[in-house]
Amino acid sequence: MNFKNIYFLNTLIIILCAGIIIVLSLIAFDLQPLARLAKYQIICIEQESVDTTVPWAVRKCNGRSKVYQVK
Repeated sequence: MNFKNIYFLNTLIIILCAGIIIVLSLIAFDLQPLARLAKYQIICIEQESVDTTVPWAVRKCNGRSKVYQVK
């Protein structure tokens, strides 16, 4: 192998790594609203489960406070 091939391969690896970093940072940025929702859900469930059971608190925090009957 000569130095031109090594230089080309190193440049290609650096460009690919930069691309991967950009793609992963975009994915992380897009997941921020979901992280905020999950944090809110945890706080809501912790506060609601003080007086009731955890499954009831989960239903209430998800907006379904009615008990559904299985028919």
